[in-house]
Amino acid sequence: MGERYDLHIRGGTVLPMTEGLEWFEGDLLIRDGVIADITRGRATGCDAERTLDASHGLVLPGFVQGHVHVVQSLLRHQADEVDLLDWLHRYTWPYEAALDADAVEAAAELGIAELLSGGTTTVLDFGSSHHHDRVFRAAERLGIRMVSGKTHMDAGDGVPPELIEDTDRSLAEAERLGARWHGAAGGRLTYSVAPRFALSCSRRLFTECVRLARANGWLLQTHANENRREVELIRRHTGRSNIEYFDEVGLTGHDVVLAHGVHLDSAELEILRRTETRICHCPGTNLKLASGIADVPRLLELGVPVILGADGAPCNNRLSMFHEMSLAATLHSLRHGPAAMPASRVLSMATRGGAEALHLGHLVGTLEVGKAGDVVVLDLGGWSLLPGGDPWARVVYGGSARDVKHVVVAGREVVVDGRLAALQDDEVRQHARQAWTATRSRMEDKGWSRL
Repeated sequence: MGERYDLHIRGGTVLPMTEGLEWFEGDLLIRDGVIADITRGRATGCDAERTLDASHGLVLPGFVQGHVHVVQSLLRHQADEVDLLDWLHRYTWPYEAALDADAVEAAAELGIAELLSGGTTTVLDFGSSHHHDRVFRAAERLGIRMVSGKTHMDAGDGVPPELIEDTDRSLAEAERLGARWHGAAGGRLTYSVAPRFALSCSRRLFTECVRLARANGWLLQTHANENRREVELIRRHTGRSNIEYFDEVGLTGHDVVLAHGVHLDSAELEILRRTETRICHCPGTNLKLASGIADVPRLLELGVPVILGADGAPCNNRLSMFHEMSLAATLHSLRHGPAAMPASRVLSMATRGGAEALHLGHLVGTLEVGKAGDVVVLDLGGWSLLPGGDPWARVVYGGSARDVKHVVVAGREVVVDGRLAALQDDEVRQHARQAWTATRSRMEDKGWSRL
């Protein structure tokens, strides 16, 4: 009897995403949720409780998304063809105001199911104002690795009163959620403090969010510099640029992820560089809402860490890292030339870079002995992946969620042969349909009948 393992991922091309950018034919062996061995060639003399076939497949670390809103998933295809601020006022905030606890959980299930099925194993998630326990409950059950927090809003023109909270009560709820969920599910779930953006948060709320997060060692996340009109309104409201204002209230630093960063002036770029603040590039959403194209090559040249995220289903319609990678690898060629964003760099942003930005680089983002068993197996038989070539290019330019065969998080199979392991696919679909019907009815009762 040889070494005993829980899971044997057998017979694939391993792309570990370590700095050497190598790949090889080999096997992965997982024990107690951790990668115990990686072999070049077939593993021999071992015994595993379970085996996943990776033949004719690519084995790589699970994708890490740095900005998603799973709670918005029921609004998919219902808030199209408007810009950011109209999208918030006319659709998204009324929708969030109408969500009850069951709808929050159904939305989270739908979003998480899509993420896992598309190879995303870790997310930084941005919640809504209420019922955030149900987001964590869905994440716990489905098996994703999630950093998440309720949103904070205590001000703002056009924000439904259902979403505006008393500042102290909102902070107290975040503290309760963090105490309950930070480190839950064997460390797979952690908490992040999430003030929405500068037009819906008081200065005191921002400073107290920063204090709360740093007192507990939690990440901070918010939205910044997404839309030109938003940028102008924030300057009028605060008397300074968005990033200057954030720097004043403490909302910059290596523990801060700012979603978007599309419109940044030279002073703001310098603040981001100096403070090591992270930017999450969301090209799909920025294009759809006509917000613009973040100058990612310039950010990277300055040393500002940049990661990738799909944002939310109503403003992107899909939560696919493949979509974001393809856009990130091609959009910037128009301004910077065809080699501006090589496929290997983009795939690193989607794996190792994302993990480091979320302070999870010691656990995920690469395939290495001793790290968590967060693994994706892609079937390389898809039409757009054939016949062969550079593995990074195959994933970034040719891959899609349809190519995801198996997904493992912390050594647990969460997608097998393209199907969810924890819930029946149809169960998630039915719950989402029912919850959307009920949510839409509540919106109509409130006079929010634009949908």
